[in-house]
Amino acid sequence: MYLRSPEHLNFTASLTCSNGSQIVASASIQLTGLSNWTKIELQLLAQGTCRSSRLELTTLNRGIIWLDQVSLMPSDTHKGHGFRKELISMLLDLRPRFLRFPGGCFVEGEWLINAFRWKEIIGPWEQRPGHFGDVWHYWTDDGLGYYEFLQLAEDLDATPIWVVNIGISHHDKINISDIAPLVEDILDSLEFAKGSAESKWGSVRASMGHPEPFLVKYVALGNEDCVFSFYREHYLEFYTAIKEAYPDIQIISNCVGSRVRLDHPADLYDFHIYKNSTWVFLNKTMFDNVPRTGPKVFVSEYAVVEEKPGDGGNGNLVASLAEAAFLTGLEKNR
Repeated sequence: MYLRSPEHLNFTASLTCSNGSQIVASASIQLTGLSNWTKIELQLLAQGTCRSSRLELTTLNRGIIWLDQVSLMPSDTHKGHGFRKELISMLLDLRPRFLRFPGGCFVEGEWLINAFRWKEIIGPWEQRPGHFGDVWHYWTDDGLGYYEFLQLAEDLDATPIWVVNIGISHHDKINISDIAPLVEDILDSLEFAKGSAESKWGSVRASMGHPEPFLVKYVALGNEDCVFSFYREHYLEFYTAIKEAYPDIQIISNCVGSRVRLDHPADLYDFHIYKNSTWVFLNKTMFDNVPRTGPKVFVSEYAVVEEKPGDGGNGNLVASLAEAAFLTGLEKNR
C-alpha cells in the first residue's frame, strides 16, 4: 500500500474472517509525518483458517491518513509470476491450447478514450493509471497487463493470440489519415513481445524479467468490427505493416469467410456465436462444407444464450449439450 499523512501513524493491518469472528493475522504500522507518498509492505502470516476473509486497516487515533494502491496478494504464487496457484492449477487442468487476450469488446471500448492501451499497462503495477472498461462498466487497475498475459500463456503452454485495436471503437474511429501512429504502436507491441533484449521495447520486456522473446504467432485485427464499412481500410494498414515487419505472424480478420470470399488478405477469420440452444445444436455441421483452401476458421467466442423467454435458456443441461454438439462439429472439421 501507499500512505501519506501529516500525523503520527499508529494503526494495524489485519486479516479477519468476514463475519468478524476471528483475526487470523495482523501487523502494526508506526510512522511519523509522511509528507510524500510512501510505499509500505507488510507480511501477514495467517494463524487460522476462514471460509472467507477481509483485509482491515484500523486505528484508535484521530487524524488524516491518505491511502492508495492497497493490495493483498499471496506471497507464494505460481512460478513467482503473481498468479494464485489454485487458479493456475484449474487453468492447467483445462489444458487450453490458446489464450486470446486481452479480450474482445474490452479492447475497443464504447469510445476510443476508454480503449485498451498496452503501453500504459507495463512496468510497475502502481505506475499503471488504469482505465474504465466502459463496455462492461467497471474500472480496472490493469494489474493484469500485456506482459502478464504473455507470461500466463507461456506458463499454460498455450499459444498467445494478441487482439489489437485498429482505431475503431463501438461509436467512434480514428480517421485513416491519422492512423500511422497507432500502426507504429502495434508494431512496438510486437517488438516488446518478440524483439531481442537489445531492442528498444524488447529491453523493456527483459527488464521486467523475461529476456527471451515470447512466442507470438497470431494477431487479431480488431473485434467484431467487420460491421463497419471502414474496417477493410483500417485492416489493410495494419496487415501490410505487420506482414512486412513480421512475415511469420498469422493475421486474423473479423470478417467471416465461410460463405462469401473475403475481399482482403487474411490467414484466419474470427467467428463468434451467441445463439439459443436450438440454433447452436442445429448448426453443429455448419463448417462441414467450408472450403479447405484459403483462410481458416477461428471460433474464438461461442455460447448458448437466452435470446427470448422460452427458447431453452442458458447455463443448464440443454445448453451444455448444444455447446458440446457444436464443439463436436468443430473437432470433426479440424
